[in-house]
Amino acid sequence: MTRKERYQFVIDYFRQHSPEAETELIYDDPYQLLVAVILSAQCTDKRVNMTTPAIFEKYPDTASLSRADFDALFPLVKSISYPNNKTKHLIGMAAMVMEKFKGQIPMTVDELIQLPGVGRKTANVITSVIDQQPNMAVDTHVFRVSKRIGLVPQTASTPLAVEKELIKNIPVELIHKAHHWLILHGRYTCLARNPKCRDCGLQQACHYFHKNNS
Repeated sequence: MTRKERYQFVIDYFRQHSPEAETELIYDDPYQLLVAVILSAQCTDKRVNMTTPAIFEKYPDTASLSRADFDALFPLVKSISYPNNKTKHLIGMAAMVMEKFKGQIPMTVDELIQLPGVGRKTANVITSVIDQQPNMAVDTHVFRVSKRIGLVPQTASTPLAVEKELIKNIPVELIHKAHHWLILHGRYTCLARNPKCRDCGLQQACHYFHKNNS
């Protein structure tokens, strides 16, 4: 199977079996999604979804969060990984949005990565989820799954390299959705330690499956 054929097989499979794939983070607007994604770094979406309601109740918008006191916000964040840094990042992010972007969450990667706590992955999530821009956020799941299947070469050793390969080979109108396909596949089927290969519908196209089940 050529790489082009492999991409087509994977895309066809997910379009049939996961046509409505979307983020599992719970949010109502760009502000809430940005807070949730910042908190989700090295933390589960489930834990984030348990944490954010209290934050949004006390700080319902960017303006209120920008005025937050560290000691008041920290108790609401402390169940999340790296709570000290994330508390500082949330306040700093909100302050910059108010000062530099007139209270509106920016919607370009270059602008978003200027915000405290926002790297390229987070910026790609925000722009692809909110605005359906053709940006591919590469987290540990996307990195693992795309290399196991054989969508990207093993020599693609960084998230940016994987991102570029995926964007080059996935139709532009599907990139924002393919991000969720790969994340959810990695979260529930192509697990890091014990991938559920026998239950996977991508066996026919997967390098990892053929290598380990021949």
